Amino acid sequence: MSEGSVAVPVSGRLPDFPWDKLTSYAEKARAHADGIVDLSIGTPVDPTPQVAVDALVAAANWPGYPTTIGLPATRQAVIDWFARVHGVTGLGLDQVLPVVGTKELIAQLALHLGVGAGDLVVFPEAAYPTYEVGAALAGATPKASDSLTALGPQRPRILWLNSPSNPTGRVLPPEHLKKVVDWCRERGVLLVSDECYLDCVWEGSAMSVLHPDISGGSADGILVVHSLSKRSNLAGYRAGFVAGDTAVVKELLAVRKNLGLIVPGPVQEVMAAVYADDAHAAEQHARYAARRTKLKAALEGAGFTVDHSEAALYLWSTRGEGCWETVAWLAERGILAAPGDFYGTAGRQHVRIAITATDERIDAAVARLA
Repeated sequence: MSEGSVAVPVSGRLPDFPWDKLTSYAEKARAHADGIVDLSIGTPVDPTPQVAVDALVAAANWPGYPTTIGLPATRQAVIDWFARVHGVTGLGLDQVLPVVGTKELIAQLALHLGVGAGDLVVFPEAAYPTYEVGAALAGATPKASDSLTALGPQRPRILWLNSPSNPTGRVLPPEHLKKVVDWCRERGVLLVSDECYLDCVWEGSAMSVLHPDISGGSADGILVVHSLSKRSNLAGYRAGFVAGDTAVVKELLAVRKNLGLIVPGPVQEVMAAVYADDAHAAEQHARYAARRTKLKAALEGAGFTVDHSEAALYLWSTRGEGCWETVAWLAERGILAAPGDFYGTAGRQHVRIAITATDERIDAAVARLA
């Protein structure tokens, strides 16, 4: 392909991939005598639960094509889990759609729903970068804002919520969630709530926007996004779902069928098995809680302030200086963290420190911070 055949490369619309900027700090951390403690990305490190492995083995013989809509058993397991664990009731099978990991759904949602030039996509001021990537990919206008009043007369096509938050770990209270639901419905704005950390709460509680106390018992105008990467250590399986407004889910299905965006059949069987099992999730929750307690105390002992962080898999931490200075300070001690400005200008004085390393590596970080 010649250079001239790509008039305006799509990559040119997108932000620079931020993780490339961490390379030199990672090298510094790896030079530590006891090796690196990588707390930058937050990838699960504990074993995939046996219930998932058994389901995958049992479903290994799958010679035909799976369907985009997904197995009824998989969607029913999601519906049952949502009601049992999070009090979300009233969903039908046509309101749940399995997705190939939630990052691809988030990145392509605006594009798949016909959002484009002249349309506004709003997301939190400190946010997972893929919300902005999705807006840019569709040619829409991205806007970071935590304030509905600051939007003035502007009417977004999509408004993203993320509670519990990545990177801050903040949980929005139910009354705030209800206010956002009502605001979006009054204006015909699609509300999309990224709830991938709803099972990772350490202090207090968190609620889905589809909980009847918030949604009024209706999914109209609402989508929620959920993932098994963190709850069930299935990041490598690329398994999640989107659920909510029947008409929007139907439209997503129609587009995704044409694009061949299908969760592999054996992975759908695994999804059904793990959503039916709460024991493994409770075990993993306890592991993360213990690591969080140790690491949070060590950071505070080393002079950090940990803001929010009542949920999710990160400690949103600051030393009252620029985030890259903190990244450098940690790298000298063999610890790699993510600079807060990866998540927007609101994070310029914070670093995001993951609690997802092994017990041994968490202990190593604690010792280095002492």
